[in-house]
Order: sequence, then C-alpha cells, then structure tokens
Amino acid sequence: MALENSVFPSRPDSLALPVEEKGEVEEPEAATKATASTGVFNVSEELGHVVTTQTTASTSPPAKVKRSFQSKLAEREANANQHIKKTQGTEKERGRFGWARARRKRQRYVEKNGRCNVQHGNMRETYRYLTDIFTTLVDLNWRCSLFVFVMAYAVTWLFFGAIWYLIAYCRGDLDHLEDEAWTPCVNNVNGFISAFLFSIETETTIGYGHRVITDQCPVGTMLLLLQAILGSMVNAFMVGCMFVKISQPNKRAETLVFSKHAVISLRDDKLCLMFRVGDLRSSHIVGANMRAKLIKSKQTQEGEFIPLDQTDISVGFETGDDRLFLVSPLVISHEIDAHSPFWDMSQAQLEKEDFEIVVILEGMVEATGMTCQARSSYLTEEVLWGHRFSPMMLLAEGFFDIDYGAFHHTFEVNTPSCSARELALAAARLDAHLYWSISSRLDEEPTLAEQATKQPDGSSADSKAGEPIFTVGEMTDIQDQSALGELNGSITTDQSETEA
Repeated sequence: MALENSVFPSRPDSLALPVEEKGEVEEPEAATKATASTGVFNVSEELGHVVTTQTTASTSPPAKVKRSFQSKLAEREANANQHIKKTQGTEKERGRFGWARARRKRQRYVEKNGRCNVQHGNMRETYRYLTDIFTTLVDLNWRCSLFVFVMAYAVTWLFFGAIWYLIAYCRGDLDHLEDEAWTPCVNNVNGFISAFLFSIETETTIGYGHRVITDQCPVGTMLLLLQAILGSMVNAFMVGCMFVKISQPNKRAETLVFSKHAVISLRDDKLCLMFRVGDLRSSHIVGANMRAKLIKSKQTQEGEFIPLDQTDISVGFETGDDRLFLVSPLVISHEIDAHSPFWDMSQAQLEKEDFEIVVILEGMVEATGMTCQARSSYLTEEVLWGHRFSPMMLLAEGFFDIDYGAFHHTFEVNTPSCSARELALAAARLDAHLYWSISSRLDEEPTLAEQATKQPDGSSADSKAGEPIFTVGEMTDIQDQSALGELNGSITTDQSETEA
C-alpha cells in the first residue's frame, strides 16, 4: 500500500510476518499495543500481512481482542473460499454468455427411445376426446387408468346401493325389521351398508343367498334388471380398456433396437448412409418395413419458412430392400445419389448442418397379430463420417451366434471427405479419360500400319497393282501371308487369287 504523510518514509509498505507457533502469536498483539499507545500507526491483519497506516490519535484505546491460531486460520480459509466462490460465479456467468453465442444444441423431434417430443397446446375443441372415450382411456397413463377403473365400479355400486336403500326406506321396510309378517322388497336389508353389499352382489353376480329380492316389489325387479344390464356394460368397457392397454404393441417396440450412431462410408464405390437395427426377441416381426425421414427446416424460393420439413430418404423402396426379414441384426443402407438430400453434403459441410434423421420400423407382432412401430432418430453429431459397423455374426457349431456386444460398435475406414456429387464427377472424368485415351490409340494404329507397309525403295507399282488391304488388331482369313506381315505382327496383306 502507498503511505501518505508517513512518519517513516523509508519504511516498507507492508511487513509480512510468518505465522509461527502459539507462543509467538502474542508478538503482533504487543506491537499493536505499542502503536496504539503512541497514536501514530494502526496495525491490522489480513491473510497474514500486517499493514501500517497513519491515523489520528484516538482518545480511547482499542478493545483487546485475543484470537487463537485456529480461529485466525479458519477466518483465512473462509475468506479464501469466499473468493473462490465469487470467481466461480463469474465463470458461470461468462459461460452462460458464451453458451448464448455458441452453437445451440438441436432439440430432438423424436427421442432415441421413440417418443415424439411434441406437446399440443391451446386446444379448444376438447369435446372431441369424449367422442372417442375408449381411445382416450387407453391413451391415459397407468395411474389415471387404474383410478378410472376403480372409480367406475365404486360409483356404480354406491349409486345403486343408494337406490336400494331409498326403496327400502320409502316402502317402510326399515320400520318393520322385527315384524315377521312383513314382506320387504329385499330380505335382510336393514341399513345403507346392507343395501350397498346387495348392490355389489347384484352387479358382480356373486349371489351369497342371504340377501334376496322378493316378488312383492315390482320396482325392485326393474331396478335389478337395470343394474344387471349396466353392470355388464361397465364390465365389458373397463375390462376391454385394460386388456387393450396391457396388450399394446408399443411395449414390443422396447425390444427393437437401433444403433446409437449412423455412419457414412463407401459401399460398392458409392457413398452410403447406414444404420443398424435388430430384434432382441426370438419371436419375429412379420412383414417388417423400414422408412426414414429427414427433418430439417427450410425456406422456399418465395420466402416461406417451413419448420421441421420432412423429406423422404430412400432405403430401398424401388428395389424392395426396405422389406426386411429381421431374424438377425441388419444394416440398413441409403445410397447417396442424385435424388438423395445428402447429394451435395461433404464431411466439412456435415459438421455445420443442423438436421435430424428419423427412422421408423413397422411390422406385425407374431404372437398377437397387432401392428408394432419402433422409432429412433439421429442428430448431426450422431452421424459418423468414415465409419463402418463391426461384424457381429459368428458361425458356431450348428447355428449362427449373434454377439450383441458389438451392436453399436463402429470402426474407421478410408472414405473420401468430398460429397457424393464430387465423387461421381471425379469417376465420370476418369471414365472419360480412359475412353478417349483408348479411342486415340485405336485411331493411331492405321497410320502406323501405313508407315510400316511403305517400301524402302519408294516403289509403289506393286501396291497399285495389288491394292493391299490392312487389318488392325486381328487376323483375316487368308491363304498367303507375306513375310513383312509376319514381321509387323498385327498388319497383314491379303492378296487373294480372286482379286488378282
């Protein structure tokens, strides 16, 4: 610290005193007393440093504070921890601002487990759910479904129990409980509890025999028929809902697995987007069919913005490769051609893109015959360029062994980093170069043949009289071959007797 109006200008700004044993701690306190008595300096401690500053003379001496070494050390640690917390808080704020400037992670349209990440809001026509009450009850979660199931039976039992009690009360059966000559509507109904039990016995068709309806009560007979009919309807409705909910095929989709990553590599000299799908159960999916969609926002030429636009990705619809025989895990391949949305996408551009690939597997469950659908998705960072799936099938003694431990495993392979369009153009240039090089060589061979047939003496009388025919690259059906033709190899002179 800079000292202003100090008595000792040559004295250093701060004096660092080492912390020693308990016996030596009293020395700074003595120095404090000395300086306080003169009224010139004020000694304060902060993290082991004694700082001297000029002060005015105080009329009253400062209070004596005796602190142990442990209390001072605890205070210093608390101050240090408080400084660290402040620093961490600043770093968090900086990180929060940095995240705002950094690339935002894409929100999934379809989760990895197949759940669609879409919530419907501001729906005003809620009455439409009541028009299809059966599907509404099936779509409820298990907690709500069990609550509705219990309340459906409890409410009907209580409702009809109250009516049976009302009939007994209006007819005066409760006033003649001890009168043996009185014929009640329902025997042994002496209160609401007994009427409730009779309602349960009637609706569930238990029939213990203790409480029975008599033939002296027509109203009770009509109520009995009504409760029997409504009870059967409630049983059919609720049991049907629970059966459909239990046998829903979406639980079958839990055993249909997709690979964690999709890969892009060469297959038959063509870039292909590939992912793996497998079935963990021994019971098969009948008529399995695979589809894929590209989810990406785009803007039309007219300026219309289409969020989450869906583009079809061909996985073999034209050739029938999308229909699977899913007995063992299969690698689904999408050939990146001119009709593919990845036609102009290179490895560098893939890292900058923001899209989602949704894959859908549909089929019929062999055990129940119900249609099942399994879904998954791949974000941009989950598409690996230059990778290939590891093999997982081994030939054992008498069967094929599938190692699901390698289901998600991939390994790197040599793959060009250019787009499929650039790769196709390079292959076309190579084919054109080979074509024109072969054609030019074939055009040059007749010229070489003519030069080889010229006589060294320059006489052309024989050639004019005989009119020789030159053949390149093959031997004609001749009767006489000259020695010059044998020397030149592929050039022969055909002088037939007929032409002579």
